[in-house]
Amino acid sequence: MSAALEPVEPVVPVEPVVSVAESLARIGRRDPALHAFLDVWGEEARERAARVDPELPLAGTPFAVKGPTGIRSYAAGRLIAAGAVPVGSTAVPGPGTYWQTWGQGRHGRTVNPYRADRTPGGSSAGSAVAVAAGMVPLATGSDGAGSVRIPAAWCGVFGLKTTNGLLPSPDRTGLASAGLLARTAAQARRYLRWVLDDHAEAAPVPLPVPAVYAADLGFADVDPQVAAVVRAAVDRLEAAGVIRLDRRRRPFTLLDPCETWKAIRGGARPDVQGEQAAAVRAAEVRAENDRRLDSLFARTPLLLTPATPNRPHGHEGPGELYSTSLTWAFNVSGHPAASIPAGFTADGCPVGLQLVTERGTEAVLLDIAVAAEAAPLCGATAPATAAARAAPATAPAPNPSPYGPRRCRP
Repeated sequence: MSAALEPVEPVVPVEPVVSVAESLARIGRRDPALHAFLDVWGEEARERAARVDPELPLAGTPFAVKGPTGIRSYAAGRLIAAGAVPVGSTAVPGPGTYWQTWGQGRHGRTVNPYRADRTPGGSSAGSAVAVAAGMVPLATGSDGAGSVRIPAAWCGVFGLKTTNGLLPSPDRTGLASAGLLARTAAQARRYLRWVLDDHAEAAPVPLPVPAVYAADLGFADVDPQVAAVVRAAVDRLEAAGVIRLDRRRRPFTLLDPCETWKAIRGGARPDVQGEQAAAVRAAEVRAENDRRLDSLFARTPLLLTPATPNRPHGHEGPGELYSTSLTWAFNVSGHPAASIPAGFTADGCPVGLQLVTERGTEAVLLDIAVAAEAAPLCGATAPATAAARAAPATAPAPNPSPYGPRRCRP
């Protein structure tokens, strides 16, 4: 097995100064090969760790923020107030990048920790890589079309997009919402409690959770290997008693939200010739999809889909593929959505399973994800591919995913 797939030591909360120092040391060793960070705030982080109140709930937990302005985000402020220590800002697409599926770090182009010849996804590219490679246990992100869920899926970590409008966002279109990336859903749930200032223990979600699986939402062109990996993960969750699929109804579908998302993002103006029809059509698609989703969640609490229709593409770009085709519907509708690791394609690319629940039900979504990661998801192990074996020996490894044990548990 190549160095790129060997496990690294876990990030274990310890005394604040030690925890931050260990995170900075991992960044120093691994980031030159992965290019996950724009800036590393070593001296400031050590000073903050030395001053943090050890009684705070997240005292000394190192975390990264998305992009050069991430430190000013609401989520970052809440994490700092709970004692967490920001150690750096993570890579986002560089200037002139018209597609948002890789980042540009201080050392160069951000690479996927499982396949250096592939993109990590984006635009929260560096945040996903920093978490996957064990440099930090948590990173902030933002998601306007899948920008948290896509890199989470392609880097084999947990990624959550919160309900639109739940947390402050600078996006005037209302499409983007704050998100978190963590090694596990259990970690994300602990952090999100402090970001949302909601410390009450919610009643556990009864299992199995009724669910609907939509392989393509009625319009996406899904890679057969991605579809097979996700379907196998769904079947394992059902066999483990985490979900119960509703097979009595016709397959759940939505109208393709592509042009609707573009119209909202571009600010289609009904008073400009040629844009009126687009604006009307965008509103009609949005209203119809909202109606279908409201009807679904009135009877079933969970919708499952692949997180992306495709596996990670190369650094030359996605071509004609829309990696967002299964994610941006829920930016338009505003529902919370998460990606959890589902397994790997035969060539060693991570695949994500998307979980969607009713608006405002982040706690339910996280509880379901935690139950999923505790299930015996056999067969979700990364193979040692020829491309992986050819990876540079200095390439750091991602942490082993709790969703994909190397052998089946009893």
